[in-house]
Amino acid sequence: MSDEVRKLSNLQLDALREIGNVGAGNAATALSQVINRKIDMSVPQVSILPLGEVPEVVGGPDVMVAGVYLRVYGPAPGSILFLLPKSSAFALVDMAMGRSAGNTTSLNPIDESALMEIGNILAGAYLNALAHFTHLTMLQSIPALAVDMAGAILSTILAQLGQLGDYALVIETAFTTETDGVSGHFFLIPDPGSLQTILTAIGVRE
Repeated sequence: MSDEVRKLSNLQLDALREIGNVGAGNAATALSQVINRKIDMSVPQVSILPLGEVPEVVGGPDVMVAGVYLRVYGPAPGSILFLLPKSSAFALVDMAMGRSAGNTTSLNPIDESALMEIGNILAGAYLNALAHFTHLTMLQSIPALAVDMAGAILSTILAQLGQLGDYALVIETAFTTETDGVSGHFFLIPDPGSLQTILTAIGVRE
């Protein structure tokens, strides 16, 4: 893990956690409008870890997951990865498509588009919160979706990133409706220097 991340203070982590909480609230509101159901979205944990440990967060490198990936452009560039267990992905698709729970057992192209749009909404909600706190312009790319083992998805992303990022800001998310819940993990992978740009912009660089 890079030295700048190792030296993050509790104050800096609290600031990032608050941004995560606001982003989660924004995402819950946006998703509720998309699926026409009330959704609560909590942020039980915010942490920073080396990219090599990302698969362990979702249960190990061999766990089947759905991953939505996109790039972030602007003064603080980076990548966003939204990973959720395959069962949670199916449940989220059921919610988004208005189906009964347990109806989705595989993803057709329409389901995949729905998942990518959900990832897009989540990324946009978080980036809007980040932009609000930092006054930095954050632009996101078109999302890409993969359903594979967590280790395989991460290996593909690392190959694309090269040496750009070596750690991730992890926001563990839980979506809850009146009848069911979906868990997932939202990762912000800053390019080198981007995290300090963000912390400086919100006034907590030490």
